[in-house]
Amino acid sequence: MLPAEIFKQVRQVHIRTRRLVDGIFAGEYHSVFKGRGIEFAEVREYVPGDDVRTIDWNVTARVGQPFVKQYVEERELTVMLLIDLSASGLFASARRHKARVAIELGAVLALSAINNNDKVGMILFTDGVESFVPPRKGKNRALRLIRDMLAFEPRRRGTDVGAALEYLHKVMPRRSIAFLISDFFAADFERPLRLTRQRHDLVPICLIDRRDYELPPVGFVRLRDLETGEEALVDTDSRKVRARFAAARDAVRAERRRLFRALGIDFVEVATEKPYVGPLMRFFRRRERRLGEGR
Repeated sequence: MLPAEIFKQVRQVHIRTRRLVDGIFAGEYHSVFKGRGIEFAEVREYVPGDDVRTIDWNVTARVGQPFVKQYVEERELTVMLLIDLSASGLFASARRHKARVAIELGAVLALSAINNNDKVGMILFTDGVESFVPPRKGKNRALRLIRDMLAFEPRRRGTDVGAALEYLHKVMPRRSIAFLISDFFAADFERPLRLTRQRHDLVPICLIDRRDYELPPVGFVRLRDLETGEEALVDTDSRKVRARFAAARDAVRAERRRLFRALGIDFVEVATEKPYVGPLMRFFRRRERRLGEGR
């Protein structure tokens, strides 16, 4: 049985995200993801008016007359949520920490998929995969996923994005839409990212807290890495210290963006101190325009 506090949080997250899905996001998910996949069904004889691009040249050469391929639209999609709940997610300079934002984003995406009659599953990870919920359909699926996220107690503290992506390959041999929600404070995930891009429709959602990238001038501060436990005494009144900190963080962020773009991966950046509705809507509309141009 769920503790009363967890049950209360489940209801709060469900109500909050349900309103967004039923209102602001209504139709956006469907227009971007639903029915985009097609699968081969059969071949038939060519008739005037058929698109010549669908001609099956192998069959045509074998039988001596033109045949075309027929496809059917895949109406059911599988959505996988890969959610980073490592210790760095507990950091917050605003009202909500990164883990809470990750949970709400996961809930919004799960509800959107369920409204579209898609299957939804989930991988919760730290520096290893700690929980896997196989994809299923059903109106109560979102409540199950929200409950699991809120009740989750990690056994580890670090972040290994690559391990989560490699696990996805093992449990999901068929193509899925994979939303990877993390602050991406991890190393060595380029190769798994590249492989995932080839097998799945991967959408990274990068969580950003402004204090991860800039220090306020508040004198000497002891900073502790939530994942490694390492501490350092830092003079935040020093402009040089603040500048070096910001430059190092900005370089990591720029490299991450460069990698995503080089691999042709659509990504979203969500600032924890701001509403996530805007970045998600811009992503949906940007992707819809790009898909429209490709038709």
